[in-house]
Amino acid sequence: MQQNRRGLGPLSRRTVLIAGASVIATRAFGAPDAKGLGTAEQPVKLRMIADAAYANAWQAGMVPEFNKTYPYINVTIDPVPYAELLAKIMLDATAVEPVYDIIVADDPWVPQIAQTGALLDLRKETAAWTAKDYDWDDFNAAPLAATEWKGIQYGVPFRSNMLLMFVNKTLYKKAGLPVPTAALTWDEYLAQAPKLVQDTNGDGTVDAWAIDTYFKRDQLTPTIWQAIFNSYGGQLIDANNKPAFNDEIGVKALKIHVELLKYAPPGSVSHGYSEALSSFRQGQAATSFMWGSVYRNSAVDPKTTKLTPEEVGIQVMPVGSAHAGAHRGIASGTIQSKSAHKEAAWALLQWFSSREGERWHSNTLGGFPARKSTLTSKPDSDWLVPVFAALQQGYDTAEAGKMWRLRHPKSDAVQQVLADAVAAAISGQATPEAALQTASTRVEKILK
Repeated sequence: MQQNRRGLGPLSRRTVLIAGASVIATRAFGAPDAKGLGTAEQPVKLRMIADAAYANAWQAGMVPEFNKTYPYINVTIDPVPYAELLAKIMLDATAVEPVYDIIVADDPWVPQIAQTGALLDLRKETAAWTAKDYDWDDFNAAPLAATEWKGIQYGVPFRSNMLLMFVNKTLYKKAGLPVPTAALTWDEYLAQAPKLVQDTNGDGTVDAWAIDTYFKRDQLTPTIWQAIFNSYGGQLIDANNKPAFNDEIGVKALKIHVELLKYAPPGSVSHGYSEALSSFRQGQAATSFMWGSVYRNSAVDPKTTKLTPEEVGIQVMPVGSAHAGAHRGIASGTIQSKSAHKEAAWALLQWFSSREGERWHSNTLGGFPARKSTLTSKPDSDWLVPVFAALQQGYDTAEAGKMWRLRHPKSDAVQQVLADAVAAAISGQATPEAALQTASTRVEKILK
């Protein structure tokens, strides 16, 4: 019998063999030894906080898969509704004794969390535990940059996403219109929209519309306006950290967002994420500007959609004067700087964001990869082939046009102001010009 090196008494030969096998497996992911990765007698317990929209699927699917390589790291993922997530993260980040080892942060939140000192510098402080073939340079620049702040890399992409254009090809064909391509412009899209409001079964009642997307006041609704704005070359703030959206481009983009409502289903002024998804999945909307990660449940899974992969296209949003439209939305894994289990936490982050982890996530849960090598590989499922192509185009477009929410410690406060402005214009409570003027004044005060 051998003595446990942590002084916990004798170990059986079977335990030694299992532990040895675990060390061999974890070394494939770059861990130098089992220290910090737990043992059968003393497993490491990790706590993670994440958006409820995907946390439960990760707990049920990702954690058991991770444990095939790291059997002595027990992971508990606490699901929190998106609207409450940042507040709970900030409470924990500033606590003397934080609960969470891993924080899954949305795209614009990292500066706000990082300035509290709560996040670990991943490139520097995990170097000894990082596999030689992890290859930071393999990540697309746009998703990786979501957790870079002031030259420090605080996280890695966990659930990469892009705001893209979903297309119901069947409704386009019924309207006698060509199926859109990535070259479609906003002018062309709006010219075609009236024809996509149609009676598809000949009973004299309109039953299909051109678009459904975010219209109601929601903190994500401004991403639609901003994607249009960016496609015409606009940026939220200038080099002096002053609001730059209250100009002709900003007004033009907001007018386009407002105009979309004319071609949406009745009552769409109160539509957000769930309502827009339902319209598209029921075959009632020819297009939807929506987060690409919902493609699987909108085009593949018969339990959640009437549509099939053959009739659902996915691509970047229409082209403005500068670029196509897109918008980055990356949920990234970060490590709490006060965590007592940093090595184990990095083992999970590294595994999930590795080539192997990305392939598993894509093929099993429909998750979107961030790595160039994954996007150029052949996925296990045929439906992912056009998705990978659209996602890569979206990353390239976002990087070229800086299509993401404000990168600033007060980004969430700014987002709330923009949500007020867009909602006011869409609901008719203010003209686009007045809404953006008010927003500009408020944002300038926030950024001082």
